[in-house]
Amino acid sequence: MKEIKDLIVPENLSYTDAHEWMDKDATPSRMGITDYAQDQLGDVVFVELPEPGTRLEKGEVCATVESVKAVSEIYMPVSGTVTGVNTELEDRPELVNSSPYGDGWILEISADDPAALSVLMDHRAYLDMLKGL
Repeated sequence: MKEIKDLIVPENLSYTDAHEWMDKDATPSRMGITDYAQDQLGDVVFVELPEPGTRLEKGEVCATVESVKAVSEIYMPVSGTVTGVNTELEDRPELVNSSPYGDGWILEISADDPAALSVLMDHRAYLDMLKGL
């Protein structure tokens, strides 16, 4: 397991307390799991993705990530519609481990209320939360 100081936490992204990240400046907003989450899961072997066009409420399960250690549910950070999914993960789920903020993104969301994105944590708040774990 990585030490907190060794985790990658990009400054331009927003974070949830369930260890999802969201690029709220992109349109549509792209999301995935954080470096901390992928490190805790271990080697990812399967990612179950939702169908594009699916509308979900904040907090609903939007994807599932299976690793050699566990199965983890991924939650919608805001209410909205899934506008795209990373189909590359069907054949290469390990991208979630090797590039959690890049090629390992999970889905794209069009938020019902873009103002809801403002309640997500910035990188400093997320790092502070991790230090308290």
